[in-house]
Amino acid sequence: MADVKPQSLANHTRLDPPFHLFLLPLGLVAIIVSVILLIRRPGMDSILWFILAFGFVMIAAKARSYSLKVQDRVIRLEERLRLSLLLPETLRGRIGELTESQLIALRFASDSELPGLAKRALDEGLTSKQIKTSIESWRPDYFRV
Repeated sequence: MADVKPQSLANHTRLDPPFHLFLLPLGLVAIIVSVILLIRRPGMDSILWFILAFGFVMIAAKARSYSLKVQDRVIRLEERLRLSLLLPETLRGRIGELTESQLIALRFASDSELPGLAKRALDEGLTSKQIKTSIESWRPDYFRV
C-alpha cells in the first residue's frame, strides 16, 4: 500500500467502482427503460420487466448494505477492544455508552489522541462528523469497502 494516497478527513470516503460506476447505473437505466416500456406498451411483460429491474437494484443495494453492516460490527468490536486497552480505568466502564457511529468515527483517531477524544465524545455527545473534524493525527482505514 505504499502507492496509496495518505488518508484524511477530505478523502476518507470510498468509491467502489463495480458498485457505484457499473451496477448502480445499470440498475437505474434498467428501471428507466422499463418505465418507458411500461408507458409505451402497458401489459404484463412490461410490468414484469419493471419488477425485475427494480428487484435487480434492490438486490445490489441490499448486498452492499449487508457487507457494510458487517464491517460496522467488526469496526465496533475492534474499537471497543482498542478503547479498553487505551482508556484510563475511569473511562473504561463508559465504553458501552458510545454509539455505533461514534465508535466508527473514533477509529480514525491516533492512539495518542483517542482517550481525550473518546472522553469528549462521551461527555459532549459529539457526532461522527464532529469527531472526525476534531482529529489532528489521522489514522487511516484502507480496508473499508
